[in-house]
Amino acid sequence: MRPAFSLLALLPLLLTTTPARADLTEEQRRLPLEADAPNPALKKIVLLAGSTSNKAGQHEYFAGCALLYDWLRKTQGVWPVLVADGWPKNEAVFKDAKAVVVYADGGPKLPFLAPERWNLIKELVAKGTGLVMLHQAVDVPEERAAEVQQWLGGVWQKDIGCRGHWDMEFSQFPKHPSLNGLASFAAPLDDWLYNLHFSPEIVPLLAGIVPEKSRSTPDAREHAGRAETVAWAFTRKDGGRSFAFTGCDLHRNWSVEGQRRFVLNGILWSAGAPVPADGAPVPMEARAIGTNLDAKPTAPEAPKPAPATK
Repeated sequence: MRPAFSLLALLPLLLTTTPARADLTEEQRRLPLEADAPNPALKKIVLLAGSTSNKAGQHEYFAGCALLYDWLRKTQGVWPVLVADGWPKNEAVFKDAKAVVVYADGGPKLPFLAPERWNLIKELVAKGTGLVMLHQAVDVPEERAAEVQQWLGGVWQKDIGCRGHWDMEFSQFPKHPSLNGLASFAAPLDDWLYNLHFSPEIVPLLAGIVPEKSRSTPDAREHAGRAETVAWAFTRKDGGRSFAFTGCDLHRNWSVEGQRRFVLNGILWSAGAPVPADGAPVPMEARAIGTNLDAKPTAPEAPKPAPATK
């Protein structure tokens, strides 16, 4: 069991929590943002939830990280730090972090592209900090791609990369801690990125058949019929660990037990934390999938035709 901490001991942390971004909902503001670990013996995992993006039900970065936060805080020996808007207001939360999870938009919107942020992530990676990048985050600007590939083991680039929405099922798993306790599972109609630039040392974790019409680049068309890797693990030369999964676009797919166990296993592995032989526990009430969603405008109703005139 996690060591018990008194409310009084945690009160200073909660009182000094950095204010949330302006557009957080009232429900989201109830979560303790940027609350640092009260005990240095705990493995700290920083969850970078990207800014509001896309339409309702997609790119729910905050809500997804809130779910991960809930499962991690129930996991023995670790302490999750939840960060909104893609980057902490207090960068001290990165100190002694064992892993950083980036669940945010990619390309020019990747939240650590500014030079001072880039250098901080680079320093963490050089120290052996685990790196996890989910969904769009694996799409990296061309001028930064080679370096991120050294950190993560793979990056999506438009020269060869493909993407699209379809069902995928996973039933064949290699031996790796991130796959502990997994049984066959399906992720319906998610948005997948594939045919990335990979380092030879990656360990493919999840692969599946893609629609042949989705092979939008000449390189991808050369591999017709190939099962495409959409998740992988990578042990860097310095011993640091990285994990990536290109799914997680549709928020509803966190209801799939296999997906949430897989991602949580991968985060724990990246942080150097033990992964239970039967997989990380990921209990989830049905109502939880509708919590902590971003406030996104709904699509306007189509105008009604004017009444006919005589």
